[in-house]
Amino acid sequence: QGHLSRFLSFALGLCVTAVESDSRLVGLAQRFDRELLRELAKAPRVPHGVPLTPRAPRHLAGRLDPAAPWGEFLLPPDPPGAAPAARNPLGGPGGAPWGEFLLPPDPPGAAPAARNPLGGPGGSEDGGLVLLTGLHACGDLSPALLCHFARSPAVAAVALAGCCYMKLSTAPQRQPLGYPLSASVAALPGHQLSYRAREAACHASEEYEGRLRGGGAQLRAHCYRAVLESLIRAAEPSKRHLGLQPGRKAHGLSFPQYAQLGLPLAGLDPARIPLDSGAVGAMLEQQHKVVAFCTLGHLLAPLVETLILLDRLLYLREQGFHCALVPLFNPRFSPRNLVLVAARVPLAKVLAKDIGDGDSSEDEDVEEAESLKEGQS
Repeated sequence: QGHLSRFLSFALGLCVTAVESDSRLVGLAQRFDRELLRELAKAPRVPHGVPLTPRAPRHLAGRLDPAAPWGEFLLPPDPPGAAPAARNPLGGPGGAPWGEFLLPPDPPGAAPAARNPLGGPGGSEDGGLVLLTGLHACGDLSPALLCHFARSPAVAAVALAGCCYMKLSTAPQRQPLGYPLSASVAALPGHQLSYRAREAACHASEEYEGRLRGGGAQLRAHCYRAVLESLIRAAEPSKRHLGLQPGRKAHGLSFPQYAQLGLPLAGLDPARIPLDSGAVGAMLEQQHKVVAFCTLGHLLAPLVETLILLDRLLYLREQGFHCALVPLFNPRFSPRNLVLVAARVPLAKVLAKDIGDGDSSEDEDVEEAESLKEGQS
């Protein structure tokens, strides 16, 4: 919905292009931009006197193709559909220099054409260098951003916080692979990561620790989900690892109530599945075992995430880039708090508060990566 791009544009005054695969979310982001511009016209300053820049980001619908050349890396949105009509959120062409900042919509009935959102074959519209950034870029979107950074001299740097590691492409699924990216990790015996391992690496371990300490009903949801998974696989073995979300307050429901919400999300009729059988009751009595299993997963999850993130760092290091993993914010605020930062110049010029002689050695980058564990604590 454009929250990150809106902050970068309005609060920091940056020229931002945001790419979103869902055309509906593009329209929603543009609507929020227009609402903010209207509010700024009434009161140019927000509380506490913080000035905002009346520059809306550019929003485009499309998907990144990691295998395409830099100038042609956008694919049409998925599913195909006409993107929302382009508008100038300032209300007219004379409102500001960026009055024409949106590309015109595609002809009616035509799928959106693939475009380079930077406006030119080698960089931004004004010829300047570009920063690629993704805050919790899901699955293969993270490797795609890294690949485009590596390919395009116009991209000066990348700052990336990944997410949804279980959605990464892995062998023998399809090419290109989302994991491993680096030759170093690909050469390691036993480097493969199962879906379950990658999924566990996405959990909020700090939040789960709080649940364990508090005990109580919230832990019940883990057992509910495990029993629901067993019922789904018994009914249709092909349906596995479905991203079901029956509700955030599942622990406050009985299991039949929970299953009544969850089974339709898997395309199953709850009336055809016995929810109060002795077998279901026996599984529900194993909650302590489910909690123990989940706890072991959370203990191992940081190791899996570390391997995935170091694989990405090594991929960039192998191509000569300067890179580091930075614990940017508190993991209790957002568990995926480790940001991969890479640039074509030494990182001391980008990250260090005291630049000193302006040089950054490979050892410094390695130390930044190896301090990952300490940065999470």
